Amino acid sequence: MAELEGPEFGKADFVLLDEVTMEQFLENLRLRFSQGCIYTYIGEVVVAVNPYRTLALYGPPVVERYRGRELYERPPHLFALADAAYKAMKRRAKDTCIVISGESGAGKTEASKYIMQYIAAITNPTQRAEVERVKNVLLKSNCVLEAFGNAKTNRNDNSSRFGKYMDINFDFKGDPTGGHIHNYLLEKSRILQQQPGERNFHAFYQLLLGAPPALLAALHLCRDPGTYRYTQEGAQGSACGDDAGGYRAVEEAMTVIGFSPEEMGSVRRILAAILHLGNVRFSAEGETAAVEDAAQLSVLAELTATAPDNLRQALLTRTVAAGGGEVIEKGHSPKEAAYARDACAKAIYERLFCWIVGRINAGIAARGYDARLHGKSTVIGVLDIYGFEIFDTNSFEQFCINYCNEKLQQLFIELILRQEQAEYQREGIAWQSIEYFSNEPIVELVEQPHRGILALLDEACLAAGTVTDPLFLASMDARLGRHPHYTSRKLCPTDKTMEFDRDFRIKHYAGDVTYSVEGFLDKNKDTLFQDFKRLLYNSADPVLRAMWPDGEQSITEVTKRPLTTGTLFKNSIVALVENLASKEPYYVRCIKPNDQKSPTLFDEERCRHQVSYLGLLENVRVRRAGFAYRQPYHRFLLRYKMTCEYTWPNHLMASDREATQALLEQHGFQDDVAYGHTKVFIRTPRTLFCLEQERAQLIPIIVLLLQKAWRGALARRRCRYLRAAYTIMAYYKRHKVKAYLRELLRRFQAVRTLPDYGKSVAWPEPPAVLARFQEASQRLFRRWRARQIVKKIPPSEMGQIRAKVAAMEALEGLRKDWGCQRSWARDYLSSPSENPGLALPFARRLQTLKDKVHFGSVLFSCHVRKINRFGKSRDRAILVTDQHLYKLDPRQQYRVMRALPLSTVTGLSVTSCRAQLVVFHTQSQEDLAVCLHKMQPAGDNRVGELVGVLLEHCRATKRELQIRVSDCIQLSLRGRRRLLTVETRTDAATPDFGKSRDGFVLYWPGR
Repeated sequence: MAELEGPEFGKADFVLLDEVTMEQFLENLRLRFSQGCIYTYIGEVVVAVNPYRTLALYGPPVVERYRGRELYERPPHLFALADAAYKAMKRRAKDTCIVISGESGAGKTEASKYIMQYIAAITNPTQRAEVERVKNVLLKSNCVLEAFGNAKTNRNDNSSRFGKYMDINFDFKGDPTGGHIHNYLLEKSRILQQQPGERNFHAFYQLLLGAPPALLAALHLCRDPGTYRYTQEGAQGSACGDDAGGYRAVEEAMTVIGFSPEEMGSVRRILAAILHLGNVRFSAEGETAAVEDAAQLSVLAELTATAPDNLRQALLTRTVAAGGGEVIEKGHSPKEAAYARDACAKAIYERLFCWIVGRINAGIAARGYDARLHGKSTVIGVLDIYGFEIFDTNSFEQFCINYCNEKLQQLFIELILRQEQAEYQREGIAWQSIEYFSNEPIVELVEQPHRGILALLDEACLAAGTVTDPLFLASMDARLGRHPHYTSRKLCPTDKTMEFDRDFRIKHYAGDVTYSVEGFLDKNKDTLFQDFKRLLYNSADPVLRAMWPDGEQSITEVTKRPLTTGTLFKNSIVALVENLASKEPYYVRCIKPNDQKSPTLFDEERCRHQVSYLGLLENVRVRRAGFAYRQPYHRFLLRYKMTCEYTWPNHLMASDREATQALLEQHGFQDDVAYGHTKVFIRTPRTLFCLEQERAQLIPIIVLLLQKAWRGALARRRCRYLRAAYTIMAYYKRHKVKAYLRELLRRFQAVRTLPDYGKSVAWPEPPAVLARFQEASQRLFRRWRARQIVKKIPPSEMGQIRAKVAAMEALEGLRKDWGCQRSWARDYLSSPSENPGLALPFARRLQTLKDKVHFGSVLFSCHVRKINRFGKSRDRAILVTDQHLYKLDPRQQYRVMRALPLSTVTGLSVTSCRAQLVVFHTQSQEDLAVCLHKMQPAGDNRVGELVGVLLEHCRATKRELQIRVSDCIQLSLRGRRRLLTVETRTDAATPDFGKSRDGFVLYWPGR
């Protein structure tokens, strides 16, 4: 810790002060506050100063800094305390609690929220859905409880007007499984009246300023809080933060917690009903009261889902059970009716608040947890309860709040002393007794049976006849007049700060507080007529009905007298203290630096008063009484062993205690320490500072040594890894090459015997290093396989093979079908099956041409449909020899219509579809466009054959022939360029040419 905060930040632990005086304590507190260090330790107690500004102390990076760390490893922080409580609960399976105390405005509520956020952040690493749900409900519950239980006071804009103790249940893995909230003494009198500058509960202003206009209209409300008697005192400058944003946040939080839309609607209607109820006025009609505005009754009846007549009767009359089962109805005076109205408003809000707490508890209750299956459940309790209050006018609520603080202060002192004594006794260290102020007489003054203030108050409430607040004060003066912590104006007539028959004063540990006795009896009785209970129990709203189970009782039913408010509160505080005493406590003591809510002002007198009544100096003295610092031997050695040659880097002694003793004796501190069974105790802070200073000097040297050794180790390890990796890679590469070659040999060793010579054999995937080898092997294999196939082909078929290869090279991938699968006959017109009846005339014509020009062979012959430059189409035949291209007329014994030397043919154009269109391009720009037809079988594809035959012939004669594949062919007829396209028609029986806009079109039969 010392190396993380320099001397400019003061002492991070008050135990380390040179002198324990109020001046040094306040100076250290002021210095740390001015430097933005709002947290300081007293041992394991955190002292927190309200900074009145936003500090970057609570984000995820800060959470990670404190997660799993010990208290002393990081600067003081709430997270360190929360982590210590969490680890104690998880490691030792022990229930713990965090008690947050301080006066109003000191930051208790914010501290409790940050503690909850930290616990939520460090739990549930596996993201279990149920645990996440519980965490979300726990976090969102703060928003709802603040809205309905907090209010703006002159000391605090978000003052908790109720006490809250939350138990969080954890499973054996340390994940939250549920929780339970206890609430204490809601200040319901705030509903009726607030002191100047203060407001009613936040929920009313959030509803009025944040609800949509349609909702306000449905609730018969308007935006102005000054319209309603219960909120008009806080209406001037009523904005406290963002009330509209608060409304939305509460709506979202209630949804997350599990409130149904119907329940949320009921809550809004109940809040609206309370506001309307406060505006109900009464006038006198004879001896009884009457409601001035009947329209208000109908609105109230609508919001509470009750009958208007029953509501009117409950407001204006009271039903009393007489003897013998007789029932008497007694009318109210206007004053009595107003009192009953206000009592009803307070009771409705209090029961609404308790119902909300119960609804939250139902949402966070542990579900399906069985200790036999899931292990022992442990608990962390977080207590956020009202601080000590001294107002200009202090009434019954302040009396109860200050009594609660006295009980918690008593518990704090007892636990601190008891823990210190227990540790010294456990470690075998002599204990030095410390004098401290005991507030036990003050606690007894309030709660002692039969003689305390609460007992006298109950006695006055139960007495027969008319007992007033002044009579109750006189009773206290008579019975408590000799108590050193009690006084009044009657007992001290010269003290003019108190009024006769009204004020009494208690000398609390936190200071003297003057209480006004007015209203003590009424607030303690908390009278609410049974008529209202029966009215609201019979409401049609199920939520409102559930809040009034006691309304089911009959008016004539005899019941026990209910306990008074003071007695109920005393019992709940006694139970709370017993619960806290059974847990391992951790404390947060909150300090309010000034009353102006300034982030820079440090009011020394204000802080002196708080330090005094919180007993912080006594806490420091108790911590330092025997020894200011204590630590287990192994942890002490872990931190300071580098300062001694006998313990660095590791000692060779019999125990850690002996090593610790050797270390301290080498530094000459043997007279300032004591040795317990498991811990070393250091008496003065100076010894610890000397050790820390020497350690700070050695740490950089050790860090450099460790860095050097570690970097060398990393480099050597990396070198070994690289060598090993390269060795493995070399062996693996050789293995892959061998495996590949073996697999290659296995697959191809019998390909000579296969019908396809291994065409169907799949090649194995080669290693990357053999990729080029496989490509070369595949080329060699293909050439070998081709040779094997060619060797089996008869010489008479080789011409056809060469022609097909030539056609494939020209048309592969460009034309879908080019007839490679069939045998190519070339001279189809000489075939009787292809040309029945005309084969003989063609043979004679062929012989005549051969005798005339002496050509060597016929390359191709077939019937065609041709088109001339005028767009007229005729049936013709073509004959391609090794010298000429002939156009013949079949109807005239194949008379030669045109003869083109084959050397003048420069190229062929064909289409990519099945159409048998061929265009011969010539040097003379007189192209010949024909479509092969009248083939047997019908639909035969001979375009590829014609292309292949001509290509093979041109290659043999070393001439170049261009082959173009296009669905739009350009041709020249007598030098004039035309376009020729193909169009498929279902109504065409045979292919035929026609004219188009740009030239000609071939109509090809098909679908």
